[in-house]
Formats: sequence, C-alpha cells, structure tokens
Amino acid sequence: MARMSDMIEEFIKELFDETDYIEIQRNDLAEQFNCVPSQINYVIATRFKPAQGYYVESRRGGGGHITIKKMNISKSKYIMHIIESVEDSITSQEVDIFISNLLSYDVISEEQAKLLKVATSDNVLIIPSEYRDILRASIFKNMLINLV
Repeated sequence: MARMSDMIEEFIKELFDETDYIEIQRNDLAEQFNCVPSQINYVIATRFKPAQGYYVESRRGGGGHITIKKMNISKSKYIMHIIESVEDSITSQEVDIFISNLLSYDVISEEQAKLLKVATSDNVLIIPSEYRDILRASIFKNMLINLV
C-alpha cells in the first residue's frame, strides 16, 4: 500500500493533467485524505520545490490557501536547473527523488534512469562514507551534463 505522502503527491500531480496552475485549500485536502494539515504542508514542501519544477505560494488563514504553478521549461533547461541545484554532495535518497522527477516529466527514459541510479548507488560507491556523497554528486552532475 502506498504511503500517505505518496498518495497526496499523486493526487496533486493528477490535478496538473489539465492545467499548469492549481489552487487548493490545505484543510479541505487534509480532510479528504483524513490527515492533519501539516501532512499536506510536508508533501508540498518536499515534493513541489522549484528544483522539481514548481512554484508554490502559500497563504495562511481561511483554511490555508495554496497555489502551485508548474513551470514550463525545456528538458535541457530543466536538467541544467537540477545540475545547478545539486550542491557539492548529495545523498542516495536525494538522487532518487531527482531521478523520479526526471522520469515523471519525461525528461529521461527508463533506461537512463536505471543507469543514473546504478552509477550513484551505495553499492557502486565503495569508498569511505565521508567521501561517498561528494563523489555521488560529481558523478550525478556529470552524467546529467551528458544528457543536455
């Protein structure tokens, strides 16, 4: 069974099927999913960031009105945006999120996603842990540069 956060994220993404701009009420969405409004905040804060192609505007009061805009940018600009947002080190989980987003926006193929995931996995990066995330960031960015 999918986690609550995954279900909320999928629901919000489905709202974008017909438009690049949505407005939601935090309390209404929380009631629909039978969760607390802070769960909605968490999903929006972690899965709808500018690095993932979204602009979020949140207003307090009246149930917490949230506007989410999906940015329309070319594939190469989106990849460059990711490259620029990756710091000097990145965890395996963060890479997985980027890969998932690249796939969901059809920026990369399934095969490219698998290669990115394998090349940046802990199973391949068999070096001392204090250097692993630094090397992972370098590999990930260089592989993305070759996709531009």
